[in-house]
Amino acid sequence: MESNQLNGHNKMEYPPMHTAEHILNRTMVQMFGCPRSRNAHIERKKSKCDYLLAEAPTDAQLAEVERRVNEVIDRHLPVTCDFMSFAEAAKYADMSKLPEHVSDTVRMVRVGDYDACACIGQHVQNTSEISRFKLLTHDYADGRLRLRFKLEAS
Repeated sequence: MESNQLNGHNKMEYPPMHTAEHILNRTMVQMFGCPRSRNAHIERKKSKCDYLLAEAPTDAQLAEVERRVNEVIDRHLPVTCDFMSFAEAAKYADMSKLPEHVSDTVRMVRVGDYDACACIGQHVQNTSEISRFKLLTHDYADGRLRLRFKLEAS
């Protein structure tokens, strides 16, 4: 599950930003081999995600993260939700973030062929509904990279 929903919070999230978080998470996993963010704060104006990395990424690598996220957004991928058994969902996504006593049926959110993640959050129906992704600032300390980002007005 994404963002703060593991603590039982069920606040309304901004669907474009929440879907952008999924795309950012998959991009970070692909580029750096790190786990998805386990500490995210997703808001309409700006958001942040933390990633566990052995070393700080370069400015060029972070520019590439931004480029790849926007490339995925620009593909106008469908965003779909399916309910499936935990065992079936585990074939598509890392289920280690889910609480121990999660129900056997989980909601899998897919961003086209790019990402699949168990999530209860609100999402857009197509990545065309997400405006341009922009990394704002970042800092790295003690193996944790914090990325702050926003969606620019379209």
